[in-house]
Amino acid sequence: MSKSLALAALALLPLSGCAIVSSPVGNGLLFTQVKAPVLANEGPRGTKTGTSKAMNALGLIAMGDASIETAAKQGGITKITHVDHDSFSVLFLFSSYTITVYGE
Repeated sequence: MSKSLALAALALLPLSGCAIVSSPVGNGLLFTQVKAPVLANEGPRGTKTGTSKAMNALGLIAMGDASIETAAKQGGITKITHVDHDSFSVLFLFSSYTITVYGE
């Protein structure tokens, strides 16, 4: 590979980033908004709710804490009964992933 071709490929590398989010049905080319279960225990859904979230912009900046532990702490939950997630993205430019925890 020539030196100039390698430099051109390296210069274009930052432009290849995409904001893609996990989804059980795949991602839509223009828009994705999917809610799905992660975990469900036997019995009724808890009365408390907590959420946590992570986001991505342009595939260049990703930040947040979408952990179940953080969502449970945010909702004051010590016994988890159900966990759901919400995947959202627009044009591979912005995406977010939200965890919702239910419990007592």
